[in-house]
Amino acid sequence: MYNPQIETLVQVADAGSFSKAAEKMYITSVSVMNQMNTLEKRIGVKLFERTNQGVELTEAGQSIYHDAKQIIVASEAAIERARKIAGVEQPVIRIGTSILRPCKRLIDLWARADDGTQAFQIKIVPFEDDPASIAAMMKSLGNEIDCFVGPCDSVAWKKSYSIYPFGMCKCCIAVSRRHRLARKRILCWDDMTGETLMLVKRGQSSVVDHMRDEIEASHPDIHIVETPNFYDMDAFNACEQHGYLMEVPDTWAEVHPSIVTLPVEWDYEMPFGVVYAQKPSMAFSSFMRAIDIAGV
Repeated sequence: MYNPQIETLVQVADAGSFSKAAEKMYITSVSVMNQMNTLEKRIGVKLFERTNQGVELTEAGQSIYHDAKQIIVASEAAIERARKIAGVEQPVIRIGTSILRPCKRLIDLWARADDGTQAFQIKIVPFEDDPASIAAMMKSLGNEIDCFVGPCDSVAWKKSYSIYPFGMCKCCIAVSRRHRLARKRILCWDDMTGETLMLVKRGQSSVVDHMRDEIEASHPDIHIVETPNFYDMDAFNACEQHGYLMEVPDTWAEVHPSIVTLPVEWDYEMPFGVVYAQKPSMAFSSFMRAIDIAGV
């Protein structure tokens, strides 16, 4: 119901380059550039400035970009209203949730986005946080489940799935309530001398890899042990039972009743957001566009 070049403009602006937008849309960079050149000629204004880092919207381009996002969502809402009138079944958006990856942030955004015309059914799909369940859930993204929310610094996930960032979560240290450090207001590296710290395996998280590099180079008296590929309650239980320290995002501060999460003096952060299939359904793409506008 709208010129597809408008959606391409939005994709280029969000990606910051023609090539990245092309990858996301599964078309060639030449096709993307041709569409943008055609659009610029059609409306008679320059939409993008080419830079060494990619492309940036001009002032005129920014104006069209904001209106284009509204046009896309409004068009899709019109289609869904027509489907509803015709008795076509509403599409279902299946959102995964677990103790470590709760969906509340996404549901709260949807409550802001839903103006009564967004014809989606929301289905909450619970899953467990153990490695086997996480692996099965990831394989089903785009089929049995559409998305989940949580820390998303996994190197493998970045290669195989799409990620919509909500922001950053701070890397903190979890300890047993009985640990000598449990009453500290904030931890420094010297506090951790002689302690055992649980980190995910090297290659699983670029942020944790940088942290590990600093510890090995500058704080060799901190002993590192590895957690499973995915944190689960067993990892938290090991932290509590053995008196270990464990690196965790601040979003997990209240997940275990016998564990306290302490802020730290360093500035390691990791991205937090929605993880979904690289080729999502049209319904889920419409849902995420509405979320994107609600989050602005």
